[in-house]
Amino acid sequence: MNEMLLAAQAAQGGGQIGFLIMMIAIFAIMWFFMIRPQQKKQKEIRAFQNALQEGSKVITGGGIYGTIKRIDLTANLVDVEIARGVIISVDKSYVFADASSSQASGAKA
Repeated sequence: MNEMLLAAQAAQGGGQIGFLIMMIAIFAIMWFFMIRPQQKKQKEIRAFQNALQEGSKVITGGGIYGTIKRIDLTANLVDVEIARGVIISVDKSYVFADASSSQASGAKA
């Protein structure tokens, strides 16, 4: 009877190690398929935001298309002209995409 209890306890210990290995594998899969690509995308967006220039056609976080008229680095603001004579101020971190490349890819589809 004692031998059966010892065998059962050993089997449970092996199950715990297997569970731990499975959890590590699940985390690794999540890292490579979800977290890492998102970090790369955020890095690309930050590089784009740091390279903004006046006259660039952009898309804001709210989906507004416009042209950059002025960049204020001290206040971290960008003035975007969305229509002739209509200029809005947007936080620099809410400018996400280049409108000229997005329209070109949309026209091909």
